Amino acid sequence: MISLRRQFATLLLVLLAALWLAPRAHAAAGAYEAELPADLPTARDMCALVPCKDVFPGASHFSERKGQPPYVEAYDNDSAQKKLLGYVMLSTDITDTPAYSGKPVVTLIGMDTQGRFVGVKVLKHSEPILLLGIPESALLKFNAQYLGKSVADKIEVGQSRPDENVLGLDAISGATVTVIAQNQVMMASGSAVARQVGILAPTVREPARYAETGKRLSWAELVQQGTVQRLRVLPEQVGLDKGPDPFIELWFGDLNHPDIGKSLLGDNGWNNLRLQLKEGEHAFFIVRTGGKESFKGSGFVRGGLYDRVQVRQGADSFTFRDLDALNLYGIEAAGAPSYNESVIFIIRSSAFSAAYPWKLSFLGNRVDRATGTRSFTSFDTPYWLPAATLQGGRPTINEPDAPWVRVWKSRAVEIALFAVLLVAVSVVYALREKLTRLSTHKNKWPVNAFKYSFWALSIGWIGFGAMAQPSITQVLTWFHALLFQWTWSLFLSDPFIFLFWIFIIVTVFLFGRGLFCGWMCPFGSLQEGIYKIARAVGLKRFQAQLPQKWHDRLKWVKYAVFFGLLVVSMFSMGLAEKLAEVEPFKTTFLVGVLNRAWPYSLFVAAILGVSIFIERPYCKYICPLGASLAMPSTFRWFGLKRKQDCNSCKACAVGCGAQAIDADGRIDHRECLHCLDCMVLYTDTKGCPPLAKERKRREKDGLEITPIGANGYFIPIHPATVQDQISAKAAQGPDPRMPTTPAHPAHKTGSQGLRWIWLELVDHLWPWSREGWASGRGLQIAGFSLAIAASVAWVMTALGTLSSGAIIGWWFGWSVYEVLIRLSGKRYVKDGPWWQGQYRQAGVMDMLSYVGFKNLLIGAALFLAIKAVVGLA
Repeated sequence: MISLRRQFATLLLVLLAALWLAPRAHAAAGAYEAELPADLPTARDMCALVPCKDVFPGASHFSERKGQPPYVEAYDNDSAQKKLLGYVMLSTDITDTPAYSGKPVVTLIGMDTQGRFVGVKVLKHSEPILLLGIPESALLKFNAQYLGKSVADKIEVGQSRPDENVLGLDAISGATVTVIAQNQVMMASGSAVARQVGILAPTVREPARYAETGKRLSWAELVQQGTVQRLRVLPEQVGLDKGPDPFIELWFGDLNHPDIGKSLLGDNGWNNLRLQLKEGEHAFFIVRTGGKESFKGSGFVRGGLYDRVQVRQGADSFTFRDLDALNLYGIEAAGAPSYNESVIFIIRSSAFSAAYPWKLSFLGNRVDRATGTRSFTSFDTPYWLPAATLQGGRPTINEPDAPWVRVWKSRAVEIALFAVLLVAVSVVYALREKLTRLSTHKNKWPVNAFKYSFWALSIGWIGFGAMAQPSITQVLTWFHALLFQWTWSLFLSDPFIFLFWIFIIVTVFLFGRGLFCGWMCPFGSLQEGIYKIARAVGLKRFQAQLPQKWHDRLKWVKYAVFFGLLVVSMFSMGLAEKLAEVEPFKTTFLVGVLNRAWPYSLFVAAILGVSIFIERPYCKYICPLGASLAMPSTFRWFGLKRKQDCNSCKACAVGCGAQAIDADGRIDHRECLHCLDCMVLYTDTKGCPPLAKERKRREKDGLEITPIGANGYFIPIHPATVQDQISAKAAQGPDPRMPTTPAHPAHKTGSQGLRWIWLELVDHLWPWSREGWASGRGLQIAGFSLAIAASVAWVMTALGTLSSGAIIGWWFGWSVYEVLIRLSGKRYVKDGPWWQGQYRQAGVMDMLSYVGFKNLLIGAALFLAIKAVVGLA
């Protein structure tokens, strides 16, 4: 036992050393969240701020920004006889295609006069997988594949298809979405500039043919029709404090269409506008109805450039100078709002067509409130004339598939097989009782054949093959998305992880975390496999469990790690992602221990080395992912079976590798990994001591050996009862069939229908009780005051006077206090399906899990409600 303690102490020292050294191994984080010059998006001399020479070898002089979208020209020298070599462009000047992180990869691109890529440099990215999982050099190698290829080529991620003239690029394993998005950025950027300078033929769109009715529409009718749209930016979207007023609110719409133009400007106004437009030119209006920010921008003063707004249609961008602007003297549509800034812009390019969709972009700076850094961003509102306003309706648009759609299509067969595997695991586990009844303590193969097969598939195919190891970073991302902004495309971008999480969420609430953690987690299966193999090759005598008292203390470490990461993520998601390296998953499956800095490899080696002697040490003591799944496991609908004799018989507890069975025979489903060994003993007439005793008695007396019933005892003979099979000691002990002592809330006894629903709502939303007032009046009063303050905080948030971070702080504080209030009075939680009335006494972790999960859902619902109300306003 002393040796075992030394092994575990050594593991802790190694883990601490590795975690301390790991960040230093990545001290040079390269382009990850690199700070770029604040004026980079607008500076005329772009190459004074970024290394243009790095992407255009041989060039020594670069022009100022020109064109739209902007680019710079690269020359061999700055003399009068200088030769044009090509062009350099900044990707975010042209497209803001998001990568896996939801943010664009800022890329500097060089292209010669023939349209061939000559250089690519990533200036900034927000992909944590390229910081802590996959080396950033992998993205550099991916980008190097573009060199020498032409913007006119059809380039896709994947295999080349000569028969379709497709040039393939090798993807980055584990970062498929990132490279697909990067390919779209490269091709969109190169094509946009190539069309401007004549390398590629310009975009040709059929001009709009308007369907005129002669009807004059009110402002409300124009808005309902969709021919007038709103672009609204809130203060918090640009990093400012919430307020009652928007940062800016703009209304805009088409003016070339006779019905729309005459409704807005009147007959005379529209006719005067038409006289000022040349053939192929297009006019639209903008008015500002809210906010103090001007849409004309600072550039309007210096040089007549409106640098805050532009129109985008496909890969083309259209900006406006003072010569492209006309005064808007008034809007004649009935019910039009008042406004304090207005303009009519003219798009003079023949590439624009009102028949096709376009969007108005408001360009601005966003301030990161955590770091104070400023980043350039755009806020877009799409616009497309309704089909009824166009002769022949809207044209057919063949938009390229979103990156996540392309991933699903390219791996359809693998995805289908993975879905079949997850369904198979669920079905097998649902039939676990049939399998355990076929097994005995000496022959567990009816269970183990499935379990070992799933372990092998989990390690080989899911882990090393599909690289679909779930991670705590995904939990943190989903937590933030639930509270702030849910983006389906972000979660659909990795189909294996998406399907895996559906499986995890469903099975955690049905059975607890043990099905995923114990059967399907690649790293957990790897640990278990090492432990089993070590036992098979003769190392069993060195294997042991930690003493139960140490296990009961150390199991809380994983919860501390999880809560620590969750708190850090509220202040800095980037730092939380770095600290999440406490998970060894990326090193093991995505990159490989031989491809990472030695502290990471040492970390993995230490865990897997200790796994030879201790069963699943990482799962039991460190894993924050396991901790995050353990909390909702408190409310699993179906648990493993127990019988009354389990409170005095220790057979199952002795053989429990997860050490999840306490001295009273109760199973802690937050710790149980569902090995099913206890379920095998549950019906084993030779392995289960109470059953073996009853079997021997019946054999001795010549009585019938009846089958084992659902309650875990022999089916009684004639009028005899099961109670005859329960020992006197067990009968007087606690009921092990529930994790804690059953509870019976008196106020819910006999309630049904609407009264039951009402009492349920009161139970969830009103933590106070008579018992609580009697035991701690001061605590209850203080809690009541805090509840009022938290409610006021939510109202202030809805009114825009309290920030999201502040309300989260208030809500967290109230949640902690609610735990204390309930523990002093309503100290019970449900066990099993929520629609049933089975209650039990709550421990501290039970109440933390209940209140934390409940208030997370309530908080998310309130956030969504506030956003919906603000959006309608």
